[in-house]
This record gives sequence, structure tokens and C-alpha cells, in this order.
Amino acid sequence: MREDAGVTDEVDGHVTTPLVDEAMKKAAVAWVSVADGPALALWCVPLEGALFVVSGPGEQSAPGLADATGARVSLRGDHGGRIVTWPARVTRVTPGTEAWENAAPMVAAKRLNAPGPTADLVARWEADGCALNRLAPAGAPEAGGELPDNSQAETPRGAPVVRATRKPFRLHRVRRR
Repeated sequence: MREDAGVTDEVDGHVTTPLVDEAMKKAAVAWVSVADGPALALWCVPLEGALFVVSGPGEQSAPGLADATGARVSLRGDHGGRIVTWPARVTRVTPGTEAWENAAPMVAAKRLNAPGPTADLVARWEADGCALNRLAPAGAPEAGGELPDNSQAETPRGAPVVRATRKPFRLHRVRRR
């Protein structure tokens, strides 16, 4: 970590550090928790000193993020482990505004495996009521020695896609000795 990594600057009304700025530039996935809920891995797009996240019908599920005013964001470094966690101010970008016209096409262009052209994707987000949220740094980050030493691993949450494991199929009879 650089010596000036602890220095905070206020840019465009949000608090930032060089570590947070650099981690956001490289982010494709962020772990976001809302209201002390579990952290969810969400794809994101770094833009204008913030992270933009799309959620809703046909997109990723982010319970509570669309209506939240704050969240906690964790980002990973080049080694794959968490390097910084910071509080974020969540702002929903609404369709029809100048912010939507600027941000939505740029976020849609970065969407992997998008079905169709960028303009069609933006129109679908608007028609289906998807939420485009801007997560901007809003406080001092936790980094380096301030992060917990334990893995913070949790028991996997249940999901409708989980199925019971069957016994393996055997083509021939197995002899016991």
C-alpha cells in the first residue's frame, strides 16, 4: 500500500482515496451488502468515480439495493483477495434524466452476453423497471490492517437451483469380497 493511500480527497461531493479509486477502476465484480444483509457478488461498471450496478427483471438480483441510500462495498485486488471495503452512497438513476441518458448506454455496452444491441438493452431496462444504481464512496475505507484476519466464510445460502446428489450409476454389478 502506498504512503498516501490513507489520504482522503473530496471529489464531486464524495470522499475518495487513491486505493479506492484504483480498485474501482479495475472492478468487474463488487461484493455489496445492504442494511447489514449478506454481501452479494454483483457485476458492476466503473464510471465517473463510482460503480454502476443494474438489477431487476432479466438482470442480476440485488435485494434492497434499488431502494437503499447506503451500502458497503468490498473490492478485490490483483491477487483475488479483498483489499478494501468502503461505505457507499447509493443513488438510483431514473430513466428520462440526463444522468440516465449518459450512464445507461455506457453500462449496457459493458454488459457481457447482452441479448441484442445496446440501445435495445437500455430500452428493455427502462420498460421492465430495472434499477440502475450509482454507488459512490461516502466515507473512510477499511484497508490493509483494518480488514478482518479471518476468512469471513459463511454457510452457503439456499437457492432454488440446488439439487440433491444422486448415487453414481453403475453399468455392471459390483462384487463384494
